[in-house]
Amino acid sequence: MNPNELLFFSVFLIIIAVFLVLDLGVFDKRNHIIPFKEALAKTLLWIGVSLGFYVLIIFHGEWFHMGGGGSIEEIRLLISKYGHPVNIDGLSYTEALRVYNNNLSLEYLTGYLIEISLSVDNIFVMVMIFFAFGVDPKYYRRVLIWGILAAILLRFLFIFSASAIIMKFGWVLYIFGLLLIYTGIKMFITRNKPEKIDIAHHPVVKFVSGHFPVYPTFVRHHFCITKNGKHYITPLLIVLMVIEFSDVIFAVDSIPAIFSVTMDPYVVFFSNVFAILGLRSMFFMVINIIELFRYLKSGLAFLLVFIGIKMLISHEWLLEIGFTTLHSLLVILSILVVSIVASLIFPEKRST
Repeated sequence: MNPNELLFFSVFLIIIAVFLVLDLGVFDKRNHIIPFKEALAKTLLWIGVSLGFYVLIIFHGEWFHMGGGGSIEEIRLLISKYGHPVNIDGLSYTEALRVYNNNLSLEYLTGYLIEISLSVDNIFVMVMIFFAFGVDPKYYRRVLIWGILAAILLRFLFIFSASAIIMKFGWVLYIFGLLLIYTGIKMFITRNKPEKIDIAHHPVVKFVSGHFPVYPTFVRHHFCITKNGKHYITPLLIVLMVIEFSDVIFAVDSIPAIFSVTMDPYVVFFSNVFAILGLRSMFFMVINIIELFRYLKSGLAFLLVFIGIKMLISHEWLLEIGFTTLHSLLVILSILVVSIVASLIFPEKRST
């Protein structure tokens, strides 16, 4: 990490920390159920903030790596290093910077869209976890607050570790591609099967129960308590651990999917963070309209297969046929729009 990258990354983390302080309940510690209208408003606010960052990249994407300056040689080096599908031959520095920043902004937007889309499926899993453990809805918010903080840390470690591995062993991308195709096919085949969380046999529950004293019941919003001088883990902390475990599994699909769009770890991380920051609000919005997304699983399955195939195809060949980041964005948008529209036009028939 060069000084320019360190400076921008540090400023970014400080700003994100401020957002977290404002949004994750430091000034509002009530345990309450977030209503749909509030969740919708906050979801739209987070989308607005994320799109604001997209606009920032359009005008100042060079800040990621070059600070406020740079040269056309540095742009060429970054394009070569991270495999950006652009050609700046014969362009002036100003023109090359505009082309570079436009592509970088599209990579961020595409990665953000992928992460947000796949997050909806992750929300379905979180809902099942809460239901399976019988968590009081007014404590969902507290669990999600700590879940988001842990997810950001885990994504940071995962993304930059994966980037270092990919840079050294390019063939790892083919493994990711095959994994995404397999996951997509499996998701499509099982799209209509009811999913269940088996609490008694869940690996996290079995591990925690076997190594730590667990209090038999929930104790309001507490994760840990002390009774008669002995410390206990409450079931609410186990719920948090199970959600984090599911997020790790989810990240195995979502992060490689974004690496199919960009090899720049900063773009991958920024798109992930903004999607995660809006996840809590989106959870409380989706939980109220969850039955409307009938064909979303099918859409996500096709999305994963498309991304997996793209990762298996030669980067140079895609450049030769003119397949750019914009084309990836349009394909992904089309898949999602079709699945959502189909869900609205052909809703699931309710048994009377």
